[in-house]
Amino acid sequence: MAVSTNRLTKISDVLAQASTHQQKILRMKGLSAIESCTRTEGAAGTLFLENHMLLFVIKGTYTVRFGSSVHTAHKHEMVLIHKSIVIQYEKSGEPNSDYTLNYMMFLLQDELIDEFMKLADYTPTSITPTTDPISVHKMDGRLSSYLQSLKPYFEEPERITDGLVKVKLLELLFGLADRNDIFLFELSRIRRQERKKIQDVIEANLTNPVTLNDLAYLSGRSLSSFKRDFKAIYNTSPLQWIRNRRLDHAKEILLRSSLSVTEA
Repeated sequence: MAVSTNRLTKISDVLAQASTHQQKILRMKGLSAIESCTRTEGAAGTLFLENHMLLFVIKGTYTVRFGSSVHTAHKHEMVLIHKSIVIQYEKSGEPNSDYTLNYMMFLLQDELIDEFMKLADYTPTSITPTTDPISVHKMDGRLSSYLQSLKPYFEEPERITDGLVKVKLLELLFGLADRNDIFLFELSRIRRQERKKIQDVIEANLTNPVTLNDLAYLSGRSLSSFKRDFKAIYNTSPLQWIRNRRLDHAKEILLRSSLSVTEA
């Protein structure tokens, strides 16, 4: 049975953790990468994604839930998830391999994806688009071997330059795009996403642990532009409006449930 937690975690908080013997982290401008190898019979939680995620399952399973959709990546599969959403995840190791769970996670900013798409010189295909921000893809033997070749970089992150990490990631993306038209289409769809309406960003993240900087980033604006556009719509400051809405939300919870004030 999966061990779950109701606490919503921001992916930036995960990256803020120091590397451990179970989790190793690489960082550079526009990209962060995590290589995790643990033993677990099941773990679950809720995660707020501030960046796009590309996750490769080497051993075990990783299930992602968003709304009514459920996507499970098994051994030798990968999952691409768009940013600005809250997901529920369940992950477990392989029973016949001492419950080992091994995966690599890459968090990609828009600028890096945009650079890759320009280099790839991609021409849109006739693939039918989907509104689901999550997609699962197969990994072939060549890709699995390439991921194994990246492991030494996680062992000595302090000796790896940003330029080298960037080159290796671009090589990885080119390898994926060369053998998977649907994956390349998904990346192009991410690139074409328009600046979001402030109302949509606010409503989607009202109860999430996000800052004004986060909300501005998710809406595709600078902080000053976000504050200016917000005031033009709501005729008040973002902090005051959000505080009042959260208090109203907590009041509704108290009226409809048996939770305490602290829990609400």
